[in-house]
Amino acid sequence: MSMIIILIAMIVLMYVMMIVPQRKERKEKEAMLASMEIGDAILTQSGFYGVLIDISGNDVIVEFGNNKNCRIPMRKEAIAQVEKPNSAPNPDEIQEKPSKKNKKAETAKAAEAVQTSSESSVSENVEETAVPEQIENAEGEENTEA
Repeated sequence: MSMIIILIAMIVLMYVMMIVPQRKERKEKEAMLASMEIGDAILTQSGFYGVLIDISGNDVIVEFGNNKNCRIPMRKEAIAQVEKPNSAPNPDEIQEKPSKKNKKAETAKAAEAVQTSSESSVSENVEETAVPEQIENAEGEENTEA
């Protein structure tokens, strides 16, 4: 009796580990293929990048590269990935999400504030600001000599 329970448990485990993920992946691919539109950038299963020119039934026509003469009909199933063309971002989204440069600038400002709080770092900042002034003066002298 315990052997039958172990066998059933193994079959259920195999079903959960193999069949369910395959179904999920297949549904995702079907949704991706159904959402394709003309002008989308695609990647084929063979590794070629192209742009969809025409969609008809189970077939598509894909243009590869900048050559207008390189248009190849293929099956939808041969498409591995679809990337929608970039659209203009919403200005509200830009304000809500700071860019990496802004984060780096804020981090640099915070680091400067910590450095200026100690006396030793104040003298280092004075030396650092003197160097760019010397460079500007040297560049100005080179321009006047030429």
